[in-house]
Amino acid sequence: MSEAAERLAEVRDAIAIAAKRAQRRADDICLIAVSKTHDAEAIRPLIAAGQRHFGENRVQEAAAKWPELREAAPDIVLHLIGQLQSNKADDAVVLFDVIHSVDRSSLVQALARACDKAGKQPRLFVQVNIGDEAQKGGCATADLPALLAEAKEAGLAIEGLMAIPPADVEPAPYFALLDELAERHGLPLRSMGMSGDFETAVMLGATHVRVGTALFGARG
Repeated sequence: MSEAAERLAEVRDAIAIAAKRAQRRADDICLIAVSKTHDAEAIRPLIAAGQRHFGENRVQEAAAKWPELREAAPDIVLHLIGQLQSNKADDAVVLFDVIHSVDRSSLVQALARACDKAGKQPRLFVQVNIGDEAQKGGCATADLPALLAEAKEAGLAIEGLMAIPPADVEPAPYFALLDELAERHGLPLRSMGMSGDFETAVMLGATHVRVGTALFGARG
């Protein structure tokens, strides 16, 4: 077994254990391998090991490496997990299958136009600034109902919420809050949890976890 396959198996096993503790099915949790800053040579071993969901932070970086990788594995599902500039909406809609970072009115309108133009809509999450941090992207929790209503009016189907808890604090209360917000608004999907806390996120309702370091190793 390759090193990539071993890491993938370890993460999948940890997800399965956390899901069992929460009386959930492991198959209901989507593992997204965060491949941002990693080149094609680093990504191919994970593809060979069976991983199919990958996450990127930037449209331009993804556009440079994924078309060739997808030729060899057309069933790959590509997730945009980083902030999206409104002027990149057209490119993002064409390239990505899932966008996790819808967070403001101008982006809702740009995505609605881009979806009309492309004749397709990626699956969409609203990113919530769950810790009310000034330096972080995301919709304020108080503004969430209005943004969801605007997205619906614009013809966008929002399926879930995404959040990144504040660093260096216990993430569980933030995961629980995101789960409660999603439940309140009738949204089935929750994108939360990264390499250091994905097991906690799974136990608190995550449907999508975004794991980089545990799969690719620490960056140099």
